[in-house]
Amino acid sequence: MIRSILRRPLALAVLAVLAALQPAAAHQEGGGEAHPPTAEGAARFVDAAEADLLALLSAAERAAWVQATYITVDTQAIAAAANEEVLAAASRYAQEAARFDGLELPYDVARRLNLLKLGGSLAAPSDPELTRELARIAAGLEAAYGSGKWCPEGGGEPAGDTSGDGCLDLEEMTVILAESRDAGQLLAVWTGWRTVSPPMRADYRRFVELANLGARELGFADTGAMWRSGYDMPPDEFAAELDRLWGQVRPLYEALHCHVRAELREHYGAEAVPAGGPIPAHLLGNMWAQSWDNVYDLVAPAGADPGYDLTERLRAAGHDPLSMVRSGESFFSSLGFAPLPETFWERSLFTKPADRDVVCHASAWDLDQVEDLRIKMCIKTTAEDFRTIHHELGHNYYQRAYNTLPFLYRNSANDGFHEAIGDTIALSVTPAYLVGIGLLEAEPDPSKDLGLLLRDALDKVAFLPFGLLIDQWRWQVFSGATPPERYNQGWWDLRLEYQGIAPPVARTEAEFDPGAKYHIPGNTPYTRYFLAAVLQFQFHRDLCRIAGYEGPLNRCTIYGSAEAGERLNRMLEMGRSRPWPEALAALAGSGEMDATAILDYFAPLKAWLDEQNAGRQCGW
Repeated sequence: MIRSILRRPLALAVLAVLAALQPAAAHQEGGGEAHPPTAEGAARFVDAAEADLLALLSAAERAAWVQATYITVDTQAIAAAANEEVLAAASRYAQEAARFDGLELPYDVARRLNLLKLGGSLAAPSDPELTRELARIAAGLEAAYGSGKWCPEGGGEPAGDTSGDGCLDLEEMTVILAESRDAGQLLAVWTGWRTVSPPMRADYRRFVELANLGARELGFADTGAMWRSGYDMPPDEFAAELDRLWGQVRPLYEALHCHVRAELREHYGAEAVPAGGPIPAHLLGNMWAQSWDNVYDLVAPAGADPGYDLTERLRAAGHDPLSMVRSGESFFSSLGFAPLPETFWERSLFTKPADRDVVCHASAWDLDQVEDLRIKMCIKTTAEDFRTIHHELGHNYYQRAYNTLPFLYRNSANDGFHEAIGDTIALSVTPAYLVGIGLLEAEPDPSKDLGLLLRDALDKVAFLPFGLLIDQWRWQVFSGATPPERYNQGWWDLRLEYQGIAPPVARTEAEFDPGAKYHIPGNTPYTRYFLAAVLQFQFHRDLCRIAGYEGPLNRCTIYGSAEAGERLNRMLEMGRSRPWPEALAALAGSGEMDATAILDYFAPLKAWLDEQNAGRQCGW
């Protein structure tokens, strides 16, 4: 799973607008005259749109990079201007593409036209003034998140303040949430970060209005409906597919929830954690309670010490941010992929600068849509960031694999595929892999696997409902089912329904808790992360089979398997040139997503959880 989103949680380009646009449309005047509504005109139109977009989007991505790595009023303005141009062109070309509807067209022309209409997640209104306003709001929302800090009342330097300015940024608060076991401190930090988002509320409301206006001009009911139309199947069928996949894994999540709640109740007391209700959100070791691996020490099986601490091993081996990225590159090299370009090492941002604000949210970039690959991370020498690096490089290798295709095909088969590839590689960061690269002397005894499986489940299984509810909330907001006066209530209703999580203190509509999660102000669709959480296990199971591995799925690494690398690359090179079930079949042999690979991976853990939960009151 993506370390950029789940400490993680992962997008392809982090800027508020462009992270959502991916392939959009291009700028050209006089399209109607130059490209009549014929098959030949359609082919010329889409070729011209792709050529224009390559230049336009590359320029905007460079502005986005600067805005994300040098957050100032000026860089926000520059990025907003670039966004405005892209948004206006995207809307114009999506509308022009509709002129060719109903024509008998070659497959490639028809598919690229459809991607031109559906490839983005943000449609600009046709009114230039409204487009300008939308671009300005989008850039401002992301900047407000990236520069957000909490300054506790009373002055002084709060615990965890590394800058000495009396305030805590998200990185500092994330460490406290992960490491502290003081319930009072956890509550203060949890509520403190959520003082950053209320000022976003009015802008977000206007953002929804403008985004919906653009979507309706393209013929969609709202922006959420536009998002659901981009999965090579009717929107209702896609929604049903999500329900089917969640239904496959929900019993495993509920068993995990029951055990974690009981152990947290044991640690924090009956007054803090109810016996049969939702878990308070601040006690799960993560700012958004989207992954729970930071509370592993409180819920671990007795005697299940895996025998090593990867963070300690990395530090003892002298690893720094750069060497950790080199290790990630070496993994892909072992599968047969070419090394990253030298510009990657020259232009990426690997550590947080001491002299300026940056958006530390990990992300992978492809600035010229060909070879200018980069990652942006504030890397620390930790096991978490080691896995995050593998994830982000997965994006980069995918981007390069399809870079010779027509421009509108330079994307993943669906957006979940992009997130899943790096996570699939991270599943191979097993003891066997660590032995192979010299971080362990020998694999621990298989009896230690239960603890490792629980730790992974606290990360990946705990994330599954969170991966669904983010877009459930936005789809309801975009459709009007959740009106502005119920933004916060709607958010917590879904968190209760899907996660069994509740706020630790009363929340009102004066707050805007959704805005405290990057992907809301960043306008990055989130269903991709749920799909990735499912697909990574399916990919892993099939790649392990291709590599000839026959043992327990959780012990498999494909490190060093040229056969697995060749099959993986076969899928990556397809980009978005074919419907995603065909790309899935190129790797897995089947075109249907299947969450049973998660159940296979965690089967020993599920049996243990059922034993632990016997006699407990489960559910919420």
